[in-house]
Amino acid sequence: MAQPNPFATTMENTSATGAVQGFHGVRYQVADVARAVEFYTHHLGFALKHQQLPAFANVSLGDASILLSGPGASGSRPMPDGRPQQPGGWNRVVLRVNNLPALIDALKKAGLHFRNHMEVGPGGRQIQLEDPDGNPIELFESAR
Repeated sequence: MAQPNPFATTMENTSATGAVQGFHGVRYQVADVARAVEFYTHHLGFALKHQQLPAFANVSLGDASILLSGPGASGSRPMPDGRPQQPGGWNRVVLRVNNLPALIDALKKAGLHFRNHMEVGPGGRQIQLEDPDGNPIELFESAR
């Protein structure tokens, strides 16, 4: 007999059911929005959807958006306990790529910084690239 899905039961019992309409994007904190826009559009092929320099920009790749919040953006304000929102961390955007070794070589020649060396596993290979503010982007090539 199939086990009940606890997530489905939880969602049925919350007032948020139906309130979440879709995925809006991933927010990255950056020190310089214009510099971040240049990085994502020039090196990774994102399109600029919207910007309000120097505080904010939205770049997209297909249906995925990265919201770039500079020091003056509402999405960058300190938390109520005073903790600042800062770039970096380990959560990351994962971009599906072709020919990862060649892409790594091209990005290294452009002077970009990687956190690690290419890793290979049963599902494929990946590496972590950093944007100019230290936010990680994983470049992933499927084994299939």
